[in-house]
Amino acid sequence: MSDQVSKGLEGVVVAESELSNIDGDAGKLVYRGYDIEDLAAGATYEEVLYLLWNGTLPDEDALADFEGPMREEGAIDQRVIDALADLADADERPMAALRTGVSMLSASEPEAGADPRNLDVARRKGRRIVAKMPAVLAAYDRLRRGEDPVAPREDLSYAGNFLYMLTGEEPDEVAEETFDMALTLHADHGLNASTFTAMVIASTFADVYSAVTGGIGALSGPLHGGANQDVMEALLDLDDSHMSAREWVEDTVERGERVPGWGHRVYNVKDPRARILQSKLEDLSAASGETKWLDYTTTIEEYLTEEQGLTDNGIAPNVDFYSGSVYYQLGIPIDMYTPIFAMARAGGWLAHVFEYQADNRLIRPRGRYIGPEDQTFVPLAER
Repeated sequence: MSDQVSKGLEGVVVAESELSNIDGDAGKLVYRGYDIEDLAAGATYEEVLYLLWNGTLPDEDALADFEGPMREEGAIDQRVIDALADLADADERPMAALRTGVSMLSASEPEAGADPRNLDVARRKGRRIVAKMPAVLAAYDRLRRGEDPVAPREDLSYAGNFLYMLTGEEPDEVAEETFDMALTLHADHGLNASTFTAMVIASTFADVYSAVTGGIGALSGPLHGGANQDVMEALLDLDDSHMSAREWVEDTVERGERVPGWGHRVYNVKDPRARILQSKLEDLSAASGETKWLDYTTTIEEYLTEEQGLTDNGIAPNVDFYSGSVYYQLGIPIDMYTPIFAMARAGGWLAHVFEYQADNRLIRPRGRYIGPEDQTFVPLAER
């Protein structure tokens, strides 16, 4: 057994997976052999979730059997709503409210007493968690705005239902398609911090509610989630500054400040998800007639790429650089961006949990002790 220390598990392979593959040099992301561009353009989030959980794309009957229970189980218990109302009164952060709400869902779990080693039960529990997360998140946002939660509809898609529950209005086709695509792009991304956290928890055969709650906790940290919110806040700062986008980014660089949404732990070139969302931002801008957010991001990217040469040093736009503007165009509150990330990624967390538990081994790394040795104990009365 090697005693080499790899801080942050950098470069350490801890598991094999068939779920997603990232080529950081080529800027390529693949789910179970399918290129993310093809899935984003041609499949719904529900189809992608089925693919991640089952290994193949569904036919129409399989998709209907998969979607049906999810749509039937989308509503949340009144006790969860009451708890979310209390959190709204306390002005809790949306990510923390989501963490609490998801944890509370287990109280109404019909198979709560089942053996956690029963993988079929775990999949059904996971389906219910994913089905209810949009209602938890939308209800919290409405409650903190003094509005009543909107019940989910069984005739709407996963993406459409969330936007409907958030706003109280059925989204138009462009908004629904764009949000559905954003969910697909965030569904999985290898063994990132939140996915690994969920796997560590699941490796003890704790139930999947614990695993997903842990994943939310890991994603809430600023080194993992939150960059899309940072991007939008920076763009709003630009908008308020009365500077051109070129002047703003030049000033930011001259002050030695980092432009959020640039650079990634894995990608050395432009994140493929950023390319896709940039295209959807173009569609949203054309549909709404509001182009300034697209103009801002395009100008900043051109300056940092062509004049600062960041991409030559392996620093390029990541998914957050464009997702912030996309969500803003959809009318989603800025502090909801990371919870939405969690809502999309929960399906990926669970896919990794199911895959790992099928051949489970408790995850138990070692640490190297570097503290003092051969200390002499002195009783309290003699110290």
